[in-house]
Amino acid sequence: QLYSSSLDGSIKLWDFMDGIPIKTFTVGSKLLALYTLASSEDSVFVVIPKSGERDKFQLVSVKLTKAAGQDVEAKELSVVLDGVDASPKCIAFGREGEYVASVKEVNLQVYFFKQKQLNRFSVSAVKTKSGNNCFTCIACHPTEDCIATGHANGKIRLWRNFYHKKEYTFSTLHWHHDTVMDLAFSIEGTSLLSGGVESVLVLWHNESDCQKDFLPRLGSAIEYISMSSDGALCCTLHTDNRITIINSNLRFSKSIQGLIKSPGVKTGLVVDPRTKALVLNGEPGHLQFYCLQSDQQLFSLDIVQRQYIHQAGLNQADLVKVAFSAQGKWLATVEEREEVADPELQLKLWFYDEETQSFKLNTRINMPHEDHITDMCFRDMDELEDDSLILVTAGRDCVFKVWVMVEDTDPEAQQSVSWSCDFVGSYHNYQATNCCFSEDGSLLAVSFEETITVWDSVTWDLKCTFCYPPGKVRNICFGRLTCSKYLIGATDYGFLCCWNLLSCALEWSAHLNVLVLQPDPLSEHIAAVSWLSKESSLFVFKPNEPRPVYIQRNLCKEKIRLAAFVPRDEPEMISSEKYLWLRRSQLFFLTDTQELMTLSTKSLEERLTPSSKQLAVEESLPVTPFSLLLGKHRRQQSQEDTDLGKRVLHNKREQDSPAVRELLHTPAHVLPSASFLCPIFINSLLISKENKSAEEVADEVEMESEKTQEDSDEERDVTEMEQEDTSPMELLGEMTCKLSKSQEKELRKIRKMDYSWISAF
Repeated sequence: QLYSSSLDGSIKLWDFMDGIPIKTFTVGSKLLALYTLASSEDSVFVVIPKSGERDKFQLVSVKLTKAAGQDVEAKELSVVLDGVDASPKCIAFGREGEYVASVKEVNLQVYFFKQKQLNRFSVSAVKTKSGNNCFTCIACHPTEDCIATGHANGKIRLWRNFYHKKEYTFSTLHWHHDTVMDLAFSIEGTSLLSGGVESVLVLWHNESDCQKDFLPRLGSAIEYISMSSDGALCCTLHTDNRITIINSNLRFSKSIQGLIKSPGVKTGLVVDPRTKALVLNGEPGHLQFYCLQSDQQLFSLDIVQRQYIHQAGLNQADLVKVAFSAQGKWLATVEEREEVADPELQLKLWFYDEETQSFKLNTRINMPHEDHITDMCFRDMDELEDDSLILVTAGRDCVFKVWVMVEDTDPEAQQSVSWSCDFVGSYHNYQATNCCFSEDGSLLAVSFEETITVWDSVTWDLKCTFCYPPGKVRNICFGRLTCSKYLIGATDYGFLCCWNLLSCALEWSAHLNVLVLQPDPLSEHIAAVSWLSKESSLFVFKPNEPRPVYIQRNLCKEKIRLAAFVPRDEPEMISSEKYLWLRRSQLFFLTDTQELMTLSTKSLEERLTPSSKQLAVEESLPVTPFSLLLGKHRRQQSQEDTDLGKRVLHNKREQDSPAVRELLHTPAHVLPSASFLCPIFINSLLISKENKSAEEVADEVEMESEKTQEDSDEERDVTEMEQEDTSPMELLGEMTCKLSKSQEKELRKIRKMDYSWISAF
């Protein structure tokens, strides 16, 4: 049986075969965690908030009544433990459900179900040199009365004889230098697994401090550990959104990795022009190239090229800025390390090598600015000409710098060109915050606090300035295509402004708290994401039109910090005018919690069956006798369908329906409920009113076939006559008179006619 709990206070019992809930139990309180025991089939245990007290939780037992009906109210609740932690790793059930243990801060609680006895233990809260002594996680031995607890100082304690409040004992295991994040016993209980921020899985044998094995370099901190029911595999969940599957002999088996969750996305969302992959912070000091179509990481580029030390509070070099040239041949990165006195900065220029299919470091510039770099961008008028390729960086040292390629005079250098500074600009000693080039590359806009300056990119003369106080400029961008004469800026005081570059005047302004301003590289549209009343809203507009073309309020409840337009391989066919702005590009968002979201132009029915993922699943199935037999059967059925036209049409219509594909190809245990699929399935079987009836279609087909047959007969007659004219030698033989098909058909019509009226004469 499978149970699930939700924040709305309901517990659902699911049917594996149908994939639908059999029964729903309403508890009436917010459910934070759910536990089941084999020894207690009619009860489950849930963690709920304590009534009337904030940030305090209870572990309660819920009696699942066997009353008739699908929706049942669970009224019998009994408190098992009070003052528990809401995290599931802080509660564990002991041998065959004899007891339950919970840890929180410096307290350990053990409740024995049969004896109805509660024992409490505590450890010293004094902070020592080795760190805090608080509990962080707990695990119970599967066959013995033994409890393992992890602590913030890296120690593991094994508790025994805890039936007695004073005569209990514990032993200590210590290898981790920082917090122990999770523990798990093997199925037999002969070994203990532990993990922490070191990215190392430790296997303790026989609960001994001297007998242990390690699996290092797992990528990031281990957050959860789980054992399979047969004990053959171990699974670890990491803080970077990675799942690692490990064999029982502590050998790496497989890694499941989608979008890496980094400590902070400082680079923003950048699109690689070559692969159209999403590029952002990955592992510490790395850039991840994430494929949106396959939900996989293409590759990871080590930018910092230093060993990352997993230790809290240690200042290490981090990647903060990224920019690509228009064709993706050049990549610029900025890395920095926070120091008490002066920050360490490095600007690196990378060139894409076609032979190795990877980026190679071309130029390293130490301390390109005296303070942090706030923004950078490339100018790409013609990337075939090296003179047109320019990089601009803006910094808190109140200047922006222009970097160009020059010939490398060093005879020992492996590359022929390198990068150097060509121009330094400033404006009234204000901090430079943003920079961007116009579409044709002729103008450069640089914001200095409350002022936006526009520079000629050839002579580097200051052309004009725009200001809309109060508030510092948060984002700037140029219009594109037919709107290239406009410059748009957003201030942190809540204003969105549009200036006309030809008249140097304010075209329009709107009171909007814009956090993200992202132009579409393939159209005139610009997306603005605002934050108001604890919700993010989306506004899509053209600079030359006063009204937005699309508004989506309450897009999500979290702050959207980053966004990016990703060009499509082919323009999408969109029937709704509401989403025409998404025809050539797709818009992606990244929230504060690093959730990647996008707007879809497809309906719910069209998004129901992900065919690409289904194809990948079918290709990865193992070759077994049953699969070979099934494949042979499918090939035979396909051949039969090809021979019979009606069946082909029927199957084609069946395959065109997403609802039918969902029913036939999706595993039963992950199917939506039948009430959800039924309306879509029924609608897919309905015939449109515009279609003709079956009888009308049959009559038209018969008439058409007769007409075609008559035409063919006439052509055949003409052909036979031509053959008779061109072959006179055939007349010499004995020949029988043979009617053509059209003549036979005419003769049959005459035979069927009624000539009885002639008898009257």
